[in-house]
Amino acid sequence: MSTLTEWAYPLAESLLAEPLPRRWKHCLGVAERARSIAPLILGQDADLLEAAAVLHDIGYAPDLAKTGFHPLDGARYLRDVAAADERVVNLVAHHSCSWLEADARGLRAELDGEFPRESEHLNDALCYCDMNTTPDGTPTNPVDRINEITERYGPDSLIGKFIRRAEPEILACTCRVLERVAAAKRQPM
Repeated sequence: MSTLTEWAYPLAESLLAEPLPRRWKHCLGVAERARSIAPLILGQDADLLEAAAVLHDIGYAPDLAKTGFHPLDGARYLRDVAAADERVVNLVAHHSCSWLEADARGLRAELDGEFPRESEHLNDALCYCDMNTTPDGTPTNPVDRINEITERYGPDSLIGKFIRRAEPEILACTCRVLERVAAAKRQPM
């Protein structure tokens, strides 16, 4: 039986590598962060996190962008076209505090009505992976990532305002994940 990641990587690559190569590199980097933490803190859900990580930004793909809100567009594609695992779909829909951006776009009712949130552990882990990865796929920290996003989109843009509004929760997610990783590393083998 194939794993979720064996299915997810070729799908994400087919949607992002050619039209959005930088976004593809970012997704690969986010998946790499997932591989580095998931076995320590998620057990049997490690594969689920990595699959969601490599797929989290597919909603930016030109053929998928319908609403302009990439978490919703990506999740709808995964659900309606790709027949993806429901948990992967939900993680993509709610990644990196997307509900706050959905509020700003007037899409919160659609997002929450169509896609339930997964556990805090999984949502935190995906947010951690995304916010600790640069647009080019290299490691960073959430403060620098938030600053980069704000600079790229502009502080007065919808994205600039959303990311600043989400900053406390992004930092809290990162702290919770790092605490779980540290606790796991302290456990005797």
